[in-house]
Amino acid sequence: MDLTTTHGPSRAIGLRLAFVAVVALAVGLAAGPVLAGVAGPQRATVPAAATGDATPPEHTISVAGEGTVTVAPNLAHVQLGVQVQKPTAKAARDAAAAAMAGVVAAVKKLGVADADIQTVQVSLAPVYDYPPNGSPTLRGYQLTNQATVTVRDLANLPNIVDNAVSAGATSVDGISFDVADRTAAEAQARQAAALDARAKADVYAKALGLAITGVASVSEQVLTPVWYGQAYTPSASGATDKAAVPTPVQAGATDVTVTVQVAFLTD
Repeated sequence: MDLTTTHGPSRAIGLRLAFVAVVALAVGLAAGPVLAGVAGPQRATVPAAATGDATPPEHTISVAGEGTVTVAPNLAHVQLGVQVQKPTAKAARDAAAAAMAGVVAAVKKLGVADADIQTVQVSLAPVYDYPPNGSPTLRGYQLTNQATVTVRDLANLPNIVDNAVSAGATSVDGISFDVADRTAAEAQARQAAALDARAKADVYAKALGLAITGVASVSEQVLTPVWYGQAYTPSASGATDKAAVPTPVQAGATDVTVTVQVAFLTD
């Protein structure tokens, strides 16, 4: 019996089946990790806890302190103005320029330096009449020129106001007083504010059974209220109502106030 002739086809089929099985096994081994990642249970990776600062949190008492120092002003700011209305813009400009030049010359004659005279407004605008049943008509033009004058000799302030009005100023828009150097006053107010804050913190610490060990933060605010006089308007003649009596000007006093916020450390 010829074994090759009789079993040739069966043997070939067996070899093919064995080859397919080997390929399938290889594919399965390759795909296993991928399928396991898709269908397998997910495992969350938990990082190790970060090492934190071992320093315990700070405990603080936060309070506000205030210190006020009253000072006598030694300078003043006064705003002098000229307002002129004329039929044409050029005429208004010319008249206002002449009037303000007279005002500046008058205050300079009393010892005010150029650096202490500052123009703060120059404006020109048309002026209209509005009749009840008609269209507006142009009446003319109004020019306003204002300058702030710093007066460093307060005893001279009444004369500066009166002479400026006599020279052509048509308005005095208030007087403010201040001190030229607030450094020393602010330093005293700061010290008073700090002592005030510490006194308040001591009360809280004692009531709560704590001890103050230091300061965590400090912030401050400086307030300097300035007294403003009322606006002064001369009479239509350009002179004071009582020319023989100087304009009374009282400087009074002003306060330099410092408010401080302090956070005190406690244990």
